[in-house]
Amino acid sequence: MVLVPALSYSSYRTYLECPQRWKFLYVDKLPETPRGYFTFGRVVHSVLEELVRPLVVPSARRIGETETQRTLDEWHTASPSPAHRPWMTPEELLALYDRSWNGEGYASPEEEARYRALGRDLLLRYYEHLLHERPAPVAVEEHLEARWNGIPIHGYIDRIDRTPDGGLEIVDYKTSRDLSSGDAEDSDQLSLYQVLVESNYTEPVERLTLYHLRTLTPLRTRPRDPASLLTLHDRLGTVSDGIRTDSFEPNPGRQCARCDFRSICPEFRSVPPTDEARLRELVDRFAALRDQERRLESDLRQTAEALHRAAEELGVHRVPGSAVTAIRRREEAWQYTLDPVRPLLERAGVADRVGNGTTEEVRRLVRDPTVDPEVRRKLAETGARRVRYYWELERDHDP
Repeated sequence: MVLVPALSYSSYRTYLECPQRWKFLYVDKLPETPRGYFTFGRVVHSVLEELVRPLVVPSARRIGETETQRTLDEWHTASPSPAHRPWMTPEELLALYDRSWNGEGYASPEEEARYRALGRDLLLRYYEHLLHERPAPVAVEEHLEARWNGIPIHGYIDRIDRTPDGGLEIVDYKTSRDLSSGDAEDSDQLSLYQVLVESNYTEPVERLTLYHLRTLTPLRTRPRDPASLLTLHDRLGTVSDGIRTDSFEPNPGRQCARCDFRSICPEFRSVPPTDEARLRELVDRFAALRDQERRLESDLRQTAEALHRAAEELGVHRVPGSAVTAIRRREEAWQYTLDPVRPLLERAGVADRVGNGTTEEVRRLVRDPTVDPEVRRKLAETGARRVRYYWELERDHDP
Protein backbone atom coordinates (compact mmCIF):
# COMPACT_ATOMS: atom_id res chain seq x y z
CA MET A 1 0.00 0.00 0.00
CA VAL A 2 1.31 3.43 -1.01
CA LEU A 3 1.34 6.14 1.67
CA VAL A 4 -0.84 8.94 0.27
CA PRO A 5 1.27 12.12 0.01
CA ALA A 6 -0.11 15.63 0.22
CA LEU A 7 -1.77 16.25 -3.13
CA SER A 8 -0.77 19.22 -5.25
CA TYR A 9 -2.79 20.33 -8.25
CA SER A 10 -0.15 18.83 -10.53
CA SER A 11 -0.17 15.41 -8.86
CA TYR A 12 -3.99 15.38 -8.71
CA ARG A 13 -4.24 16.19 -12.41
CA THR A 14 -1.60 13.59 -13.28
CA TYR A 15 -3.49 10.82 -11.48
CA LEU A 16 -6.77 11.74 -13.19
CA GLU A 17 -5.02 11.67 -16.55
CA CYS A 18 -3.23 8.37 -15.95
CA PRO A 19 -2.77 6.56 -12.62
CA GLN A 20 0.11 4.53 -14.06
CA ARG A 21 2.03 7.68 -14.98
CA TRP A 22 1.40 9.00 -11.45
CA LYS A 23 3.06 5.88 -10.06
CA PHE A 24 6.08 6.25 -12.35
CA LEU A 25 6.52 9.86 -11.20
CA TYR A 26 5.59 9.84 -7.52
CA VAL A 27 6.31 6.27 -6.37
CA ASP A 28 9.07 5.08 -8.67
CA LYS A 29 10.54 8.62 -8.87
CA LEU A 30 11.39 8.25 -12.56
CA PRO A 31 12.62 11.43 -14.25
CA GLU A 32 10.85 12.96 -17.23
CA THR A 33 12.53 14.43 -20.28
CA PRO A 34 12.81 18.23 -19.88
CA ARG A 35 10.51 20.21 -22.16
CA GLY A 36 11.27 23.73 -23.27
CA TYR A 37 7.89 25.27 -22.51
CA PHE A 38 8.02 23.99 -18.92
CA THR A 39 11.57 25.27 -18.46
CA PHE A 40 10.54 28.63 -19.91
CA GLY A 41 7.61 28.94 -17.52
CA ARG A 42 9.77 28.18 -14.49
CA VAL A 43 12.38 30.78 -15.46
CA VAL A 44 9.79 33.52 -16.02
CA HIS A 45 8.07 32.69 -12.74
CA SER A 46 11.33 32.84 -10.80
CA VAL A 47 12.20 36.26 -12.26
CA LEU A 48 8.72 37.61 -11.51
CA GLU A 49 9.08 36.40 -7.94
CA GLU A 50 12.22 38.50 -7.47
CA LEU A 51 10.69 41.46 -9.29
CA VAL A 52 7.55 41.62 -7.12
CA ARG A 53 9.02 40.51 -3.79
CA PRO A 54 10.05 44.09 -2.73
CA LEU A 55 6.36 45.06 -2.82
CA VAL A 56 5.27 42.38 -0.36
CA VAL A 57 3.60 43.42 2.91
CA PRO A 58 2.85 40.13 4.72
CA SER A 59 -0.58 39.54 6.20
CA ALA A 60 -1.78 37.83 9.35
CA ARG A 61 -1.77 34.05 9.16
CA ARG A 62 -3.84 31.47 10.93
CA ILE A 63 -2.11 29.51 13.67
CA GLY A 64 -1.05 26.08 12.47
CA GLU A 65 -0.67 22.99 14.64
CA THR A 66 3.00 23.74 15.40
CA GLU A 67 3.13 27.47 14.74
CA THR A 68 2.95 30.59 16.89
CA GLN A 69 0.97 33.51 15.49
CA ARG A 70 3.08 36.41 14.22
CA THR A 71 1.44 39.79 14.30
CA LEU A 72 1.51 42.40 11.56
CA ASP A 73 3.61 44.63 13.81
CA GLU A 74 6.28 41.93 13.95
CA TRP A 75 6.29 41.66 10.17
CA HIS A 76 6.49 45.41 9.65
CA THR A 77 9.30 45.78 12.14
CA ALA A 78 11.37 43.31 10.18
CA SER A 79 10.52 44.67 6.74
CA PRO A 80 10.53 48.21 5.41
CA SER A 81 7.44 49.49 3.61
CA PRO A 82 7.28 48.93 -0.17
CA ALA A 83 7.84 52.64 -0.81
CA HIS A 84 11.29 52.45 0.79
CA ARG A 85 12.45 49.18 -0.72
CA PRO A 86 14.80 49.16 -3.68
CA TRP A 87 13.13 48.59 -7.05
CA MET A 88 15.22 46.95 -9.75
CA THR A 89 15.87 48.75 -13.01
CA PRO A 90 14.97 47.28 -16.43
CA GLU A 91 18.67 46.50 -16.93
CA GLU A 92 18.79 44.63 -13.61
CA LEU A 93 15.62 42.76 -14.55
CA LEU A 94 17.13 41.54 -17.82
CA ALA A 95 20.41 40.67 -16.10
CA LEU A 96 18.46 38.56 -13.61
CA TYR A 97 16.64 36.92 -16.52
CA ASP A 98 19.92 36.09 -18.24
CA ARG A 99 21.34 34.60 -15.02
CA SER A 100 18.20 32.54 -14.51
CA TRP A 101 17.97 31.26 -18.08
CA ASN A 102 17.98 27.49 -18.52
CA GLY A 103 18.33 25.90 -21.95
CA GLU A 104 16.98 22.45 -21.01
CA GLY A 105 14.33 20.79 -23.14
CA TYR A 106 14.29 22.93 -26.25
CA ALA A 107 14.08 21.08 -29.56
CA SER A 108 16.69 23.28 -31.28
CA PRO A 109 18.83 26.39 -30.75
CA GLU A 110 16.30 28.29 -32.87
CA GLU A 111 13.42 27.31 -30.59
CA GLU A 112 15.43 28.31 -27.52
CA ALA A 113 16.24 31.67 -29.09
CA ARG A 114 12.54 32.33 -29.83
CA TYR A 115 11.51 31.52 -26.27
CA ARG A 116 14.34 33.59 -24.84
CA ALA A 117 13.29 36.62 -26.88
CA LEU A 118 9.66 36.07 -25.86
CA GLY A 119 10.66 36.05 -22.20
CA ARG A 120 12.54 39.34 -22.48
CA ASP A 121 9.52 40.93 -24.16
CA LEU A 122 7.05 39.57 -21.58
CA LEU A 123 9.14 40.75 -18.63
CA LEU A 124 9.84 44.23 -19.99
CA ARG A 125 6.20 44.84 -20.84
CA TYR A 126 5.09 43.58 -17.45
CA TYR A 127 7.72 45.78 -15.79
CA GLU A 128 6.27 48.84 -17.56
CA HIS A 129 2.80 47.76 -16.48
CA LEU A 130 3.89 47.56 -12.82
CA LEU A 131 5.29 51.09 -12.96
CA HIS A 132 1.76 52.39 -13.59
CA GLU A 133 -0.32 49.84 -11.70
CA ARG A 134 1.52 48.26 -8.81
CA PRO A 135 -0.19 45.39 -6.96
CA ALA A 136 -0.33 45.04 -3.18
CA PRO A 137 1.03 41.51 -2.66
CA VAL A 138 1.03 39.87 0.75
CA ALA A 139 3.04 36.89 -0.55
CA VAL A 140 4.85 35.64 -3.64
CA GLU A 141 5.69 32.00 -4.45
CA GLU A 142 4.02 31.03 -1.21
CA HIS A 143 4.06 27.35 -0.27
CA LEU A 144 0.90 26.49 1.66
CA GLU A 145 -0.27 23.25 3.24
CA ALA A 146 -3.60 22.17 4.70
CA ARG A 147 -5.77 19.19 5.54
CA TRP A 148 -9.05 19.53 3.68
CA ASN A 149 -11.59 17.35 5.47
CA GLY A 150 -8.99 14.65 5.98
CA ILE A 151 -7.17 15.02 2.65
CA PRO A 152 -3.65 16.56 2.83
CA ILE A 153 -3.07 19.16 0.12
CA HIS A 154 -0.33 21.66 -0.72
CA GLY A 155 0.66 24.11 -3.42
CA TYR A 156 2.99 26.93 -4.47
CA ILE A 157 0.98 30.08 -5.19
CA ASP A 158 2.53 32.65 -7.52
CA ARG A 159 1.04 35.66 -5.77
CA ILE A 160 -1.50 36.60 -3.12
CA ASP A 161 -2.63 40.26 -3.33
CA ARG A 162 -4.55 42.54 -1.04
CA THR A 163 -7.77 43.76 -2.70
CA PRO A 164 -9.10 47.32 -2.33
CA ASP A 165 -11.79 45.97 0.03
CA GLY A 166 -9.23 44.34 2.32
CA GLY A 167 -9.69 40.76 1.15
CA LEU A 168 -7.31 38.57 -0.81
CA GLU A 169 -6.82 37.87 -4.50
CA ILE A 170 -5.08 34.72 -5.69
CA VAL A 171 -2.99 35.32 -8.82
CA ASP A 172 -1.53 32.56 -11.00
CA TYR A 173 0.76 33.60 -13.86
CA LYS A 174 0.28 31.88 -17.22
CA THR A 175 2.75 32.02 -20.11
CA SER A 176 0.61 29.89 -22.45
CA ARG A 177 -0.35 31.15 -25.88
CA ASP A 178 -4.12 31.19 -25.42
CA LEU A 179 -6.23 31.80 -22.32
CA SER A 180 -9.87 32.77 -21.77
CA SER A 181 -12.12 33.80 -18.92
CA GLY A 182 -13.62 30.31 -19.07
CA ASP A 183 -10.23 28.89 -18.13
CA ALA A 184 -10.32 30.89 -14.91
CA GLU A 185 -13.92 29.93 -14.13
CA ASP A 186 -13.21 26.21 -14.65
CA SER A 187 -9.74 26.04 -13.10
CA ASP A 188 -9.39 23.32 -10.45
CA GLN A 189 -5.99 24.83 -9.72
CA LEU A 190 -7.53 28.12 -8.57
CA SER A 191 -10.14 26.21 -6.56
CA LEU A 192 -7.44 24.27 -4.73
CA TYR A 193 -5.48 27.47 -4.10
CA GLN A 194 -8.60 29.08 -2.64
CA VAL A 195 -8.88 26.26 -0.10
CA LEU A 196 -5.19 26.56 0.77
CA VAL A 197 -5.35 30.34 1.25
CA GLU A 198 -8.56 30.21 3.27
CA SER A 199 -6.97 27.55 5.48
CA ASN A 200 -3.86 29.66 6.12
CA TYR A 201 -4.97 33.31 6.07
CA THR A 202 -7.49 35.18 8.18
CA GLU A 203 -8.85 37.42 5.42
CA PRO A 204 -11.45 36.13 2.94
CA VAL A 205 -10.59 35.28 -0.65
CA GLU A 206 -12.43 37.78 -2.85
CA ARG A 207 -11.01 37.08 -6.32
CA LEU A 208 -9.35 34.31 -8.29
CA THR A 209 -7.15 35.36 -11.22
CA LEU A 210 -5.26 33.76 -14.05
CA TYR A 211 -2.82 36.41 -15.27
CA HIS A 212 -2.08 36.03 -19.00
CA LEU A 213 1.41 37.45 -19.38
CA ARG A 214 1.41 37.53 -23.18
CA THR A 215 -1.47 40.02 -23.23
CA LEU A 216 -1.02 41.51 -19.73
CA THR A 217 -4.62 40.47 -19.03
CA PRO A 218 -5.91 39.49 -15.58
CA LEU A 219 -8.73 36.98 -16.08
CA ARG A 220 -10.65 37.36 -12.83
CA THR A 221 -13.50 35.34 -11.41
CA ARG A 222 -15.37 35.16 -8.14
CA PRO A 223 -14.30 32.68 -5.45
CA ARG A 224 -15.82 29.22 -5.65
CA ASP A 225 -19.04 28.50 -3.81
CA PRO A 226 -19.27 25.59 -1.34
CA ALA A 227 -20.98 23.30 -3.88
CA SER A 228 -18.15 23.74 -6.40
CA LEU A 229 -15.53 23.10 -3.74
CA LEU A 230 -17.39 19.97 -2.61
CA THR A 231 -17.24 18.63 -6.17
CA LEU A 232 -13.46 19.16 -6.23
CA HIS A 233 -13.12 17.57 -2.79
CA ASP A 234 -14.95 14.48 -4.07
CA ARG A 235 -12.53 14.18 -6.99
CA LEU A 236 -9.56 14.62 -4.67
CA GLY A 237 -11.04 11.89 -2.48
CA THR A 238 -11.27 9.56 -5.48
CA VAL A 239 -7.61 10.22 -6.27
CA SER A 240 -6.58 9.73 -2.64
CA ASP A 241 -8.51 6.45 -2.43
CA GLY A 242 -6.94 5.23 -5.66
CA ILE A 243 -3.42 5.94 -4.41
CA ARG A 244 -4.12 4.38 -1.02
CA THR A 245 -5.40 1.15 -2.63
CA ASP A 246 -2.55 0.91 -5.17
CA SER A 247 -4.89 1.51 -8.10
CA PHE A 248 -2.41 2.42 -10.83
CA GLU A 249 -3.91 1.07 -14.05
CA PRO A 250 -2.90 2.78 -17.31
CA ASN A 251 -5.45 5.09 -18.89
CA PRO A 252 -4.55 5.12 -22.60
CA GLY A 253 -5.48 8.20 -24.58
CA ARG A 254 -4.07 11.11 -26.54
CA GLN A 255 -1.72 11.91 -23.67
CA CYS A 256 0.22 8.71 -24.39
CA ALA A 257 1.86 10.30 -27.44
CA ARG A 258 3.86 12.67 -25.21
CA CYS A 259 4.49 10.27 -22.31
CA ASP A 260 8.11 9.44 -21.48
CA PHE A 261 7.19 6.05 -20.02
CA ARG A 262 5.64 4.27 -23.02
CA SER A 263 8.45 1.72 -23.22
CA ILE A 264 7.83 0.51 -19.65
CA CYS A 265 4.07 1.03 -19.48
CA PRO A 266 2.06 -2.22 -19.46
CA GLU A 267 -0.18 -0.72 -22.14
CA PHE A 268 2.70 -0.50 -24.66
CA ARG A 269 5.51 -2.67 -23.31
CA SER A 270 6.57 -5.42 -25.72
CA VAL A 271 6.36 -9.13 -24.86
CA PRO A 272 9.83 -10.61 -24.19
CA PRO A 273 11.04 -12.74 -27.14
CA THR A 274 11.29 -15.82 -24.90
CA ASP A 275 7.53 -15.70 -24.25
CA GLU A 276 6.29 -14.72 -27.71
CA ALA A 277 5.56 -18.26 -29.01
CA ARG A 278 3.65 -19.35 -25.89
CA LEU A 279 1.57 -16.18 -25.72
CA ARG A 280 0.92 -16.17 -29.47
CA GLU A 281 -0.64 -19.62 -29.13
CA LEU A 282 -2.85 -18.43 -26.27
CA VAL A 283 -3.95 -15.32 -28.19
CA ASP A 284 -4.79 -17.35 -31.28
CA ARG A 285 -6.83 -19.81 -29.20
CA PHE A 286 -8.62 -16.94 -27.42
CA ALA A 287 -9.49 -15.34 -30.77
CA ALA A 288 -10.83 -18.64 -32.13
CA LEU A 289 -12.98 -19.21 -29.03
CA ARG A 290 -14.30 -15.65 -29.18
CA ASP A 291 -15.36 -16.19 -32.82
CA GLN A 292 -17.02 -19.45 -31.80
CA GLU A 293 -18.80 -17.64 -28.97
CA ARG A 294 -20.19 -15.05 -31.39
CA ARG A 295 -21.42 -17.78 -33.75
CA LEU A 296 -23.06 -19.64 -30.85
CA GLU A 297 -24.72 -16.45 -29.58
CA SER A 298 -26.19 -15.82 -33.03
CA ASP A 299 -27.31 -19.43 -33.37
CA LEU A 300 -28.81 -19.36 -29.85
CA ARG A 301 -30.77 -16.18 -30.59
CA GLN A 302 -32.14 -17.54 -33.88
CA THR A 303 -33.15 -20.86 -32.29
CA ALA A 304 -34.91 -19.08 -29.40
CA GLU A 305 -36.85 -16.91 -31.87
CA ALA A 306 -37.88 -19.98 -33.88
CA LEU A 307 -39.13 -21.61 -30.67
CA HIS A 308 -41.12 -18.46 -29.78
CA ARG A 309 -42.79 -18.40 -33.18
CA ALA A 310 -43.70 -22.09 -32.94
CA ALA A 311 -45.02 -21.70 -29.38
CA GLU A 312 -47.22 -18.76 -30.42
CA GLU A 313 -48.60 -20.65 -33.43
CA LEU A 314 -49.44 -23.71 -31.33
CA GLY A 315 -50.53 -21.81 -28.23
CA VAL A 316 -48.19 -23.70 -25.91
CA HIS A 317 -45.76 -22.59 -23.23
CA ARG A 318 -43.99 -25.91 -22.58
CA VAL A 319 -42.04 -27.60 -25.37
CA PRO A 320 -40.46 -31.00 -24.60
CA GLY A 321 -37.04 -31.96 -25.90
CA SER A 322 -35.12 -35.24 -25.63
CA ALA A 323 -33.78 -34.60 -22.11
CA VAL A 324 -35.10 -31.16 -21.14
CA THR A 325 -38.30 -29.16 -21.44
CA ALA A 326 -38.20 -25.56 -22.67
CA ILE A 327 -40.58 -23.34 -20.68
CA ARG A 328 -41.70 -20.02 -22.15
CA ARG A 329 -41.65 -17.19 -19.61
CA ARG A 330 -43.11 -13.71 -19.92
CA GLU A 331 -41.58 -10.52 -18.48
CA GLU A 332 -43.53 -7.27 -18.51
CA ALA A 333 -42.32 -3.71 -17.85
CA TRP A 334 -43.89 -0.28 -18.19
CA GLN A 335 -42.12 2.85 -19.35
CA TYR A 336 -43.50 6.39 -19.02
CA THR A 337 -42.63 9.47 -21.06
CA LEU A 338 -43.15 12.39 -18.71
CA ASP A 339 -41.91 15.37 -20.76
CA PRO A 340 -45.28 16.00 -22.52
CA VAL A 341 -47.20 16.11 -19.22
CA ARG A 342 -44.68 17.84 -16.95
CA PRO A 343 -46.37 21.27 -17.35
CA LEU A 344 -49.68 19.65 -16.33
CA LEU A 345 -48.02 17.96 -13.33
CA GLU A 346 -46.40 21.23 -12.27
CA ARG A 347 -49.72 23.11 -12.45
CA ALA A 348 -51.29 20.39 -10.31
CA GLY A 349 -48.41 20.67 -7.82
CA VAL A 350 -47.43 16.98 -8.09
CA ALA A 351 -44.35 17.13 -10.37
CA ASP A 352 -42.00 16.46 -7.48
CA ARG A 353 -43.82 13.21 -6.69
CA VAL A 354 -42.75 11.44 -9.88
CA GLY A 355 -39.04 12.25 -9.42
CA ASN A 356 -37.10 10.40 -12.14
CA GLY A 357 -40.24 8.83 -13.56
CA THR A 358 -39.72 5.29 -12.34
CA THR A 359 -42.62 2.88 -12.81
CA GLU A 360 -43.29 2.71 -9.07
CA GLU A 361 -43.36 6.52 -8.68
CA VAL A 362 -45.74 7.02 -11.61
CA ARG A 363 -48.08 4.21 -10.60
CA ARG A 364 -48.34 5.53 -7.04
CA LEU A 365 -49.45 8.87 -8.44
CA VAL A 366 -51.87 7.33 -10.97
CA ARG A 367 -53.57 5.34 -8.19
CA ASP A 368 -53.76 8.23 -5.72
CA PRO A 369 -57.44 9.23 -5.38
CA THR A 370 -56.49 12.67 -4.01
CA VAL A 371 -54.98 13.65 -7.39
CA ASP A 372 -57.19 15.21 -10.09
CA PRO A 373 -58.56 12.31 -12.25
CA GLU A 374 -57.73 14.20 -15.45
CA VAL A 375 -54.07 14.50 -14.35
CA ARG A 376 -53.95 10.81 -13.53
CA ARG A 377 -55.52 9.85 -16.86
CA LYS A 378 -53.10 11.99 -18.88
CA LEU A 379 -50.17 10.58 -16.93
CA ALA A 380 -51.32 6.99 -17.44
CA GLU A 381 -51.65 7.57 -21.20
CA THR A 382 -47.92 8.28 -21.48
CA GLY A 383 -47.18 4.68 -20.44
CA ALA A 384 -46.11 1.97 -22.83
CA ARG A 385 -45.97 -1.69 -21.92
CA ARG A 386 -42.88 -3.64 -22.95
CA VAL A 387 -43.25 -7.43 -23.04
CA ARG A 388 -40.31 -9.80 -23.35
CA TYR A 389 -40.42 -13.57 -23.66
CA TYR A 390 -37.53 -15.81 -22.71
CA TRP A 391 -36.88 -19.52 -22.28
CA GLU A 392 -35.98 -21.51 -19.20
CA LEU A 393 -34.81 -25.12 -19.36
CA GLU A 394 -36.14 -27.74 -17.00
CA ARG A 395 -34.29 -31.04 -16.97
CA ASP A 396 -36.56 -34.06 -17.28
CA HIS A 397 -36.36 -36.54 -14.40
CA ASP A 398 -36.28 -40.32 -14.91
CA PRO A 399 -39.40 -42.13 -13.60
